[in-house]
Amino acid sequence: MNPARPTAVHQRVDGLARIRFKKAADGRTTLGELYQRAPCRLLFPNTEPGEPLQAVLLTTSGGLTGGDRTRVEIEMDAQTSATVTTQAAEKLYRALPDSDDTRIEVDIRVGEGAWAEWLAQETIFFEAAKLRRSLVADVAPQGRLLAVESLVLGRTAMGERVCNGRLHDAWRLSRNSRLIWADALHLDGDIRKLLHAPFGFGTAVACSTVIYVAPDAHALVSGLRQLIARYELPATAIALDGFLVIRMLAENAARLREAVMHVSAAIRARAGGLPARMPRVWYC
Repeated sequence: MNPARPTAVHQRVDGLARIRFKKAADGRTTLGELYQRAPCRLLFPNTEPGEPLQAVLLTTSGGLTGGDRTRVEIEMDAQTSATVTTQAAEKLYRALPDSDDTRIEVDIRVGEGAWAEWLAQETIFFEAAKLRRSLVADVAPQGRLLAVESLVLGRTAMGERVCNGRLHDAWRLSRNSRLIWADALHLDGDIRKLLHAPFGFGTAVACSTVIYVAPDAHALVSGLRQLIARYELPATAIALDGFLVIRMLAENAARLREAVMHVSAAIRARAGGLPARMPRVWYC
């Protein structure tokens, strides 16, 4: 009798990056706390003139799959200004049928008078991937947050198509601990069929969400709508209770990326007085 083959145990990652920015005695924003656990790692490049302190997040595992977890926690003390961005697109690979979802969590806390940026580059979702992603933010009454997230369903330039998988992408925004907006996208099973439903993406394979939470959000919406219109993409920009939401779809991920960069750069310049460009890592 042959002995039973042992059940394979697959190694999974559980990464964490925790960062807090504080105000120094001279008024500059400095690093107050840093904790990182593989595969999450934060780097601190030299910034260009006019840019705030910057942290660049990378995932040393080279991508994520079923059962992997990452969590990013960002805390901005009062009167601080900083950018947290990502080194490159995050890749979500095929998950085994019996594996758990990949979990990506981002938690942001913005103090009074602080300027916070979470500028994530695209997440690429491959066939049969499983992703549960969430972004939770709490912004003080006079704090400001610019957050960007994008999703690309397969690399069309490589002839890839996503037909099946599971995706749950959720946002929860609070102002002074009071919930002001909650939203979620859920696709499970035959993703291609769901995307072509009347309420779906149509022929689009990429989507982006740009959020700006600030007292002056409503003043920006008209100009941003004009900017978005130049790209002729399915898109909307609305201003609600002290925050602005922009959603864009595209059949071409590169075209969507270009639009996201221009819209985000415009918000940075018009609202934050920053250079009208994205962090240099976005151009690499």
